[in-house]
Amino acid sequence: MNHRRDGILRNEELKHHLPPLTRLSAGPVVVIECVEDIPCNPCVQACPRDAIVIEGDINNTPTVDYDKCNGCGLCISACPGLAIFVVDASRADGLGTVTLPYEYLPLPKKDEIVSAIDREGNIVSDALVTRVVDSKALDRTPLVSIEVPQQYVMIVRHFRCKDGRD
Repeated sequence: MNHRRDGILRNEELKHHLPPLTRLSAGPVVVIECVEDIPCNPCVQACPRDAIVIEGDINNTPTVDYDKCNGCGLCISACPGLAIFVVDASRADGLGTVTLPYEYLPLPKKDEIVSAIDREGNIVSDALVTRVVDSKALDRTPLVSIEVPQQYVMIVRHFRCKDGRD
């Protein structure tokens, strides 16, 4: 089954869109899970390091020059499809960080424990909210960073608050 039938991206659909393992372990880096060929390029314009490009037709999916990307996350809130994340799997303590767009209210609070969920909505682990950024510059799309076991940084794509908020 593919995402066109059920809306859920699979790893095989993303394999050409993901940073190499060596880059994942080198520090924060953008992960763009955009697989639709639609006319869209706000992520390109948002990147101050010119690390994101769309080659040829504007309907093509974006690509990342991982040598240029520093994981700043400015592209996350620019994406209308909520398809951009920043992951950091560089820590030696076995934990990693996923920074994601969050468009629900109320916002979680720093140090809150939440349930990290995968693309299908399954809970994969508990997560600690390490940062919440909500500013006018983010165009009403706050960024939330959560800490998860390192093996889940490429799996976790959302979270659910323990009190039932999504």
